[in-house]
Amino acid sequence: MKKHKVTGRSKRMQHFKQLNSGSELNLVSMMDIFTILVFFLLVSTSSQNLPSNKNLKLPTTVSQKQPEETLIIEVTKDSILVQGIKVASVAGVLASNDSLIEPLGKELRFHASKVLLVQKTVAEKRAVTIMGDETIPYQLLKKILTTCSKESYTQIAFAAYQKSKSKK
Repeated sequence: MKKHKVTGRSKRMQHFKQLNSGSELNLVSMMDIFTILVFFLLVSTSSQNLPSNKNLKLPTTVSQKQPEETLIIEVTKDSILVQGIKVASVAGVLASNDSLIEPLGKELRFHASKVLLVQKTVAEKRAVTIMGDETIPYQLLKKILTTCSKESYTQIAFAAYQKSKSKK
């Protein structure tokens, strides 16, 4: 019998075949990853879409209605913010005798003009959500509401944490 001589080239080809023969796609791992990804996306999209602020303690409610995407006015203990931008200080607004908050009105007009540019129609009813700390004075809230209504923001909603209904 003739013995086959093993050359360097044949060793390399045999090694190449061994490396490339085991290239399988593991579908179980990929399905696990996509399942986790889908679950994460479902959970993250079903949560509230209101921004969070540590300086703000919202009141609680038992209402089942979810908030809509609107312009958000945050009222903390020391400042008034529109879409996260500070427009006025609470102390300055309370010290003023004006029934309107001019910096807030200016910011509301600015946001209304952005909406008009996008929609190219006159917005008859503008919506705003007020996220006010549960301890803000009524006088401050009244000035905010007066300013909103003067700027044609007539659909006003108040943000609150949803409290589960207790069984009695």
